[in-house]
Amino acid sequence: MQRYFKIGTLSALAIALTGCASLQPQPFTQKEIKERVAADRAEMYANQEPVAGPISFDEAAARALKYNLDYRLKLMENALAKGLMDVSRWDLMPRLLVGAGYSTRNNDSGGKSINIQTGEESLAPSTSEQRDHTMANLSLSWNLLDFGVSYYRAKQKADQYLMAQERQRKVIQNVLQDTRNAYWRALGAQKLIARVDKLIDRVNGALERSRKAEKQGLLPQPVALGYQRALLDAVALLSQRRQELELARSELAALMTLPPGTRFTLKDEAMPPLPQVPHDVSRLEDIALQRRPELMEEWYRKRVTTNDVKAAMIQALPGVQLDFLNLQYDSNKYLYNNSWSQSGIQISWNLFRLASLPTLKRAHDAQAKTDDYRRMALSMAILTQVRIGVQRYALAKADLKLAQESARVDEGLYHYAKAAETSRVDSGLEVIRAEARELLTEYQQYASYSNAQSAWGRLYNSIGLDVLPDQIASLDVHSLARAIGKTTSEWEHKTFYAEAEQGGAAASVGTAAPGMPTPAAATAPAAAARSNKISLAAKAPRLN
Repeated sequence: MQRYFKIGTLSALAIALTGCASLQPQPFTQKEIKERVAADRAEMYANQEPVAGPISFDEAAARALKYNLDYRLKLMENALAKGLMDVSRWDLMPRLLVGAGYSTRNNDSGGKSINIQTGEESLAPSTSEQRDHTMANLSLSWNLLDFGVSYYRAKQKADQYLMAQERQRKVIQNVLQDTRNAYWRALGAQKLIARVDKLIDRVNGALERSRKAEKQGLLPQPVALGYQRALLDAVALLSQRRQELELARSELAALMTLPPGTRFTLKDEAMPPLPQVPHDVSRLEDIALQRRPELMEEWYRKRVTTNDVKAAMIQALPGVQLDFLNLQYDSNKYLYNNSWSQSGIQISWNLFRLASLPTLKRAHDAQAKTDDYRRMALSMAILTQVRIGVQRYALAKADLKLAQESARVDEGLYHYAKAAETSRVDSGLEVIRAEARELLTEYQQYASYSNAQSAWGRLYNSIGLDVLPDQIASLDVHSLARAIGKTTSEWEHKTFYAEAEQGGAAASVGTAAPGMPTPAAATAPAAAARSNKISLAAKAPRLN
């Protein structure tokens, strides 16, 4: 038995040394990389409901929230935090230890007795331990100091789980805001991109005709060059707008996590009316300070750091070890009792930790003040976001009103030019130019509406409102879309329309909140900005 044990020990040591010597960097092979990429791509788009029809805004939001990878990542982090919280609770329990072992040696364990006075051996060498014997033990003990530290660690894990939930809320709000912005731009793209392509072809044809008219002398060179300059500017603007329209659809598809190449259409609906501009900004600020996920996360973080200091202070107290039950067994035949039980209590105290209590107290006070000031700084930033959000929304609505009026005027000019079209070259070119101007202003109208929706989404986000039901895993896309629409409508009615129902002065479309620019002042920057754009409205002199 002893010989086999030695051989086994030497063999295990040799295998361990060989394994340590063979540890070398092992990069992934190209095949493994390709397999990983294929698996990841399959998992990214797995278990998605197919697109069965035109997608409304609520359905786009539902798909973005249900399948968005950032949101799913936060779900996993939330589950991880909850698992760590559940595991930490077991640290509060007493320790129940089970052990077993085997001991062997190549000779007998023994000892001699020496007479202290004479230095002579008084007894023959003897042993009280077998060369080979087994041991087993079962102990139940509880350290009160460890219990106190584990208690505060468990509270920290619980707060960290709540912090993970707040981060999940923030991701939901950001995804909804991004979806709102991308959806309305993509809807404008769907409505305009075919017209933009056709008009670009017509403008290119008009350019060619103007060049021919210039060569044939049908148009004076300055007039022809002026037409060409205006048409080239129109092509440049139309091409730029077309790129923006294409990117909007791609961005929306990415937010909904649709597989590349998936064809989808958006629900062709009229632009829904925008909510009124809130007047009671102070009320919105109070709601934001109560509901913003960042503030709640900071508040929980303060509790985490406080419990961390408390755990350190607990360690400065005396440690009490309670051994309730300690069962032992040893197969050594020389023992008088091969099995026995024992219990006891042990108290220990690290006095150096006791001396550190004043320092810990000062550190705790400094940490608490730091957390409070960080939370107050964040609160100030949130209050600023709310007020700027209301102002930005008021300006966006005023800009939309101006864009709608511009689109109405340019549409009238286009129809007038179309009705007055003659067979003359300059008349046909004027129609093309008027049509390009009308299409660009219509695009600006959709862009302004999208900007207003985006500003509304930022205001919604700055307040910290939630639109997602508690459980979405069991809901299909259409059920989730209905739930999002219902929750959004309820929140808007409760938060933004309450003042009107209570008799407050409701802000009408295009008006600003108190302390904000008036509609005329709000539209002035937008009008000035538009005046710097390339103008297509200048009429060239006609030929006699």
